Amino acid sequence: MPTKESEKFVDSSLMEGMTSVRAVIAGSEAGTNDRKITKVLFDKAKERAKARELAYLRQKASTLGFEIKFTDAAEIDTLAIGQSHGGILAYTSDRTIKNVCEANICENGFYVYLQGIEDPYNFGYSLRSLYAAGVNGVVLENRNWMNAAGVVCRASAGASELFDLCRGEPEEIAKVFHEHGYCIVAADKTKDAVSVYDTDISYPVLLVVGGEKRGISGAFANFCDQTVMLDYGRDFRAALSAASASSIIAFEIFRKNRRKETK
Repeated sequence: MPTKESEKFVDSSLMEGMTSVRAVIAGSEAGTNDRKITKVLFDKAKERAKARELAYLRQKASTLGFEIKFTDAAEIDTLAIGQSHGGILAYTSDRTIKNVCEANICENGFYVYLQGIEDPYNFGYSLRSLYAAGVNGVVLENRNWMNAAGVVCRASAGASELFDLCRGEPEEIAKVFHEHGYCIVAADKTKDAVSVYDTDISYPVLLVVGGEKRGISGAFANFCDQTVMLDYGRDFRAALSAASASSIIAFEIFRKNRRKETK
């Protein structure tokens, strides 16, 4: 029998907790994605304590057409991977992630292309920070962690369901963003890299961040217009996690463009 720790790496569209459930509903209503809730499991013992959440779910169930089933904590704990579900789970349909050639790339925007993140929790943490930094959308490798949607949604505090997501092969990603006038910026420590703090990076921009083990793929590196790196506060040879690096650089790019807009 697989353990819950190993189950995070298999297909899962079971959303855990009210934050995740609200995000699925919000993303669906906003047209960000086409994922639908099919059934909500609600711990009967929490009916009074979570009366507000239950009222919200009942109202949405009547308009969106999903079932609410009352059950007990034992069943919910058996199904859930995490412990922060609060007695609420939701079964959902799969989400369609468009190919980048079909995506609606916004003008003068900020997108991030994530490569080589090897854990769904780290992937979710990265999406949470990128959403907070004002990123318009995220580009994924064809192999990505959205098959473990429940884990990613919980780790991202719902941001994964609110983001515009698209995917594609390196060459077509670069082609589409260059055609839309985007500068493609790689985050990588190479001899040609300059500090992100000393570089003018203006929207529209596609930031490319690779995993800490493999970095940015050689297949994409040749398409990048410039390369930036993070300065460390001391001599330290280890790479930051992709989630940390993408968060820091995204907020720095946001800061630079926010400063321009306020002048």
